[in-house]
Amino acid sequence: MLKFNDPISTDVLIVGGGIGGLCAAIASARAGASTLVAEKADTRRSGSGATGNDHFTCYYPKAHGENVDVILKELLNSLLGPWHDAKLSRRFLLESIHMVDRWHEWGINMKPFGDDYEFMGHAFPGRPRIFLKYDGHNQKQVLTRQAKKEGVKILNHHPVIDLVKADGEIAGALTLDVTGDVPSFTLIRAKKVILSTGTANRLYPAAGSPGWPFNTAFCPSCAGAAQAQAWRIGAKMVNMELPNRHAGPKFFARAGKSTWIGVYKYPDGKLLGPFVDKATRYVGDITCDVWNSAYTDVLLNGSGPAYIDCTKTGPEDLAFMKEGMISEGLTALVDYMERTGLDVSRHAVEFMQYEPHLIGRGLEIDIDGQTSVPGLYAAGDMVGNFRADIAGAAVYGWIAGGHAGTAASSCGFKDVEHSPWVEERAALYSSLFERDHGAAWKEANLALQQIMDSYAAAGPHRLRSATLLTAGLKYMADLRKNALSEIAVPDAHSLMRAIETLDLMDNGEIIMHAALERKETRGMHMRSDYTFTNPLLADKFLNVWQEDGRVCKQWRQRWN
Repeated sequence: MLKFNDPISTDVLIVGGGIGGLCAAIASARAGASTLVAEKADTRRSGSGATGNDHFTCYYPKAHGENVDVILKELLNSLLGPWHDAKLSRRFLLESIHMVDRWHEWGINMKPFGDDYEFMGHAFPGRPRIFLKYDGHNQKQVLTRQAKKEGVKILNHHPVIDLVKADGEIAGALTLDVTGDVPSFTLIRAKKVILSTGTANRLYPAAGSPGWPFNTAFCPSCAGAAQAQAWRIGAKMVNMELPNRHAGPKFFARAGKSTWIGVYKYPDGKLLGPFVDKATRYVGDITCDVWNSAYTDVLLNGSGPAYIDCTKTGPEDLAFMKEGMISEGLTALVDYMERTGLDVSRHAVEFMQYEPHLIGRGLEIDIDGQTSVPGLYAAGDMVGNFRADIAGAAVYGWIAGGHAGTAASSCGFKDVEHSPWVEERAALYSSLFERDHGAAWKEANLALQQIMDSYAAAGPHRLRSATLLTAGLKYMADLRKNALSEIAVPDAHSLMRAIETLDLMDNGEIIMHAALERKETRGMHMRSDYTFTNPLLADKFLNVWQEDGRVCKQWRQRWN
């Protein structure tokens, strides 16, 4: 058995030091709770927001008017909105400008164009613009600094690998100390726990480079940990069967398409969509937010490829676009264009649809960010009934952190040091490290991707069915059995990656169970045995959870 370090106690434990986690930590500390962030890497440069962002979903009465429902409608009809519980979205919008004010006060430039906030991108012509343009290149460093200023303790290089319950409530977490070559465990006692681990990537083969799983548009270390860990202790999941696919430059795997100021075209110069024939910094071409599968469709029907054309964009807007890419964290893309002489004022750039991943799919939360497990909260990209990306993580992190920090004052610590669950999980992970020889974790991860791609594929032009999904569950169980008996890891870093792969297997199984229950075609969940979209399910969400060793499924009404 790997060594256990001395246990740690804290009122509120934050799992993951990304945007949501750091905002949750600051709010928790301000509520008077002792607060600890357990982060897999280093909070100054971790997660999908590591290198920046340039759009923040926001309701600003001065710009949008006093009726928040107008902006709520835009949010729900945006690329972020199809799977929202509207009451969560409304609360997010009402509190969003206050989060923007805080960020600007702390040192993230939310007003890069003057004395007021500016909204641009991801908008229909003539409709309200709800995405605030900002310069987020330093956001992680600023939030880390602010958290420390508020008294938050940060435990870097300590990924949480399992949650611990006692008497039906959250009691703490087991972390893996990866600060050295030889891993060890650290057990954390906590009155409240907030999950904020980001997206779930590496589930499907990388679209731009199959076999190279870390060439993704989002942080490849975000591997569905929150969904898997919460699933194992019985938390309810929602919308897991409905995958998301982003898009960007072909093979380069860099998101941020709204930062590009151009129009989408076919090879003959014909516009891909009907919205604009010339893009500006305020209103770009929203075609591919609406027609999400465009890049794949035009390849498979032979009319493509699809390009983004910036040749009619003026010099000032092109310079603005380059600065926006730096704010967005696309510095590798900017560097590549400069090194290779790629000039977007003369050269169109082919775009592609990236592989499926989970963002805005996962844990169900209530209006305060609480999950179905008492004392356990969630905020960010792994929430399944609300999504607003960076902004959603920040605002709901703040909401969850404030609520958890206040609630912790009336709670006591529970016994986690004598937990049979902790012993069982620690023994399992130790066995991978103690094995003399065996398979590498990457082999298991690639096998997982092959199973997901073959038996739980996401659209467009890829179908699911009861027979495929049932076979996929069988093969996933076989893969898990083989992985647990054959994976051998030589060091702490490899053990962390192996555990991520096991978490991804949990995510894959949840997706398949939920996909079997959704007997219709909706979005990129496309079934050959149920080819129609069932209008009776239009306002319903599907919960999936584990209870006494069995998988439970239940439909519920969408919250308005």
